[in-house]
Amino acid sequence: MRSRQAVILMFFLALWEAGALGAALPEKADVVVLVSANAEWAPVRQYLSKENAGPTPFGECLSTKVKMEDREISLVYVHGGWGKISAAASAQYAIDRWRPALLINLGTCGGFEGAVSAGDLLLAGKTVVYDIVEMMGDADEAISDYSTTLDLSWLTKPYPRGAVETILLSADRDIQPADIQRLRKKYGAVAADWESGAIAFTARRNQIPCLILRAVSDIVGARGGEAYGGSGVFEKRAQKIMARLMDALPDWLRAAKKILPRATAARIPS
Repeated sequence: MRSRQAVILMFFLALWEAGALGAALPEKADVVVLVSANAEWAPVRQYLSKENAGPTPFGECLSTKVKMEDREISLVYVHGGWGKISAAASAQYAIDRWRPALLINLGTCGGFEGAVSAGDLLLAGKTVVYDIVEMMGDADEAISDYSTTLDLSWLTKPYPRGAVETILLSADRDIQPADIQRLRKKYGAVAADWESGAIAFTARRNQIPCLILRAVSDIVGARGGEAYGGSGVFEKRAQKIMARLMDALPDWLRAAKKILPRATAARIPS
């Protein structure tokens, strides 16, 4: 039996395809911003409550524009869903649907105790999908196949808002305290999430510039994680982090202006 949410989504998709919804959504966007977890999307939805909305196969999407000094940038925000499967699928959908000049992922991550602090802003220079278990061959080779080095040469420096470029790990699992020492030593990473590796990999395969910004929502150490156990720590901090990232986004768009379309008379009225 189909879930109630699935039936509702199919209904709205049918309306959208029929033209009853989403008429104001753009056919093309300069930038697509992917947001993964439900707790990350909720504050974005609140932040953009007055913007045009529509459905996708993965969740809601919103469209807006940001005016800069010499151009106006069209953005579509997509709730892509949590985990590597949804992240990769929604990233490919967004690339095919809106053909952006830049794909951005905003979100949270768990930090390794002693390496980062809660609230630190991290820019992914490389992503590694570390939860691949290969018993018939070389596990490191398999992990290397899904590791992505992001070309950030188009970003102007210094990076906005004190962001630190680093390696982000991804897995379909929360950080296991017993793994931290090994992960730090083997990959030189300071934090991990569930989606950035899949998004970076998909963007590279499509030759789309990709910007992944994650702020540390909680710290995990040898004794466990401060957000573990359903205490609500993650949800509360995610709300503040996403509001902060949304406020910072225009600064990052200015830092990325080398690859964003320039204004034309048709785009910005005089």
